[in-house]
Amino acid sequence: MAGTLNKVMLIGHTGDDVKMHYFEGGNSIGRFPLATNEEYVNKATNERVSNTEWHNIVVRNKAAEICEKYLKKGDKVYIEGRIKTRKWQDDKGMDRYSTEIHCSEFTFLTPKGESDQSSSAPATQPNQQKPASQPTKETKVEEEDDLPF
Repeated sequence: MAGTLNKVMLIGHTGDDVKMHYFEGGNSIGRFPLATNEEYVNKATNERVSNTEWHNIVVRNKAAEICEKYLKKGDKVYIEGRIKTRKWQDDKGMDRYSTEIHCSEFTFLTPKGESDQSSSAPATQPNQQKPASQPTKETKVEEEDDLPF
């Protein structure tokens, strides 16, 4: 079997509002950080240990505009996509690398009207359904490989 798989599924809290970039031709890209947490008890010291991992999320075009409109800092969101590593040069000409999650699907998990409280909400809180007046709860993103970087 010669097939490969590049798939990422994350549930976390946004670290900032979506930052939009618009390009000629009407295309757009939205970027935001997503935090996932890991908690465990260290068996040697019996201490509770908490680690936060930050992920750079990239979403495109109409899906980016939806995220910009409805996602706020601290909101809980499910992200599905692919890992991509981008190579670029800094001001000094040094090669730098950025690992990003290129989002293909997302689902808002913070109930409407609770954006301000979401950062303090416990992770074990059951997900509530959004009211039917919310435009899009789950969105698939079209695949494009021609990012203008």
